[in-house]
Amino acid sequence: MAAMDSFSPEQLLLLPLWYVSFLLAVTCHEAAHAWVAHLGGDSTAYQGGQVSLNPLPHMQREPFGTILVPVISFVLMGWTIGWASAPYDPHWEIRYPRRAAVMALAGPLANLLLAAIFFTLLKVGLSAGWWIDVPALRAYDQLVVVPDGGASWLPGLSRFASISLLLNSVLFIFNLLPVPPLDGSSVLAGISRLGRQLRELLQTSFSFFGLIIAWVVFPYLFQPFFALVISWLY
Repeated sequence: MAAMDSFSPEQLLLLPLWYVSFLLAVTCHEAAHAWVAHLGGDSTAYQGGQVSLNPLPHMQREPFGTILVPVISFVLMGWTIGWASAPYDPHWEIRYPRRAAVMALAGPLANLLLAAIFFTLLKVGLSAGWWIDVPALRAYDQLVVVPDGGASWLPGLSRFASISLLLNSVLFIFNLLPVPPLDGSSVLAGISRLGRQLRELLQTSFSFFGLIIAWVVFPYLFQPFFALVISWLY
């Protein structure tokens, strides 16, 4: 992410693309949690309207993380961050830890699926000549360039696909880190007793530090992952 250009007033025009991409990513992430939990016997999120690709129920549950923080982060940094959440029954998680682990894994896998869809769209566009690779202009949020004479809608589509591939890759890797409150800790807790004990310890004593640890470790995992994605794309 550090390779992106610093924020400028012209980038404000990109806010709708970033925000729609962000909403799509977090909505699918939380809807996947809620749907898999419902299939596994916990209908808490289903009854709350979270099994939905409509972003409004997710925005109503977390307005700060889905509206205010994404806009502020874009203005300050030129890219969006934020969060949403889906409720679940902790007693169900205790009773069915493996089902809860699958529920936790469903969110990151939804982002991986979205990343694969937008990767495929970019790959097809490159093969069809809709856009081209210009290494000197390549950025995290602009992986391809529309050649002269391209249709007027292609630049917006290519930029949206690039942003969506980036954001969904970020959410996939970041949420799999095994520290609370991220999904990876719930996956680990659901498959091993040691994982449950570790999560309980971190939740009760070091919950704030979990995000700090994840933020420090994340670049070392994401950069090689996304570099591999880029190598496959070109």
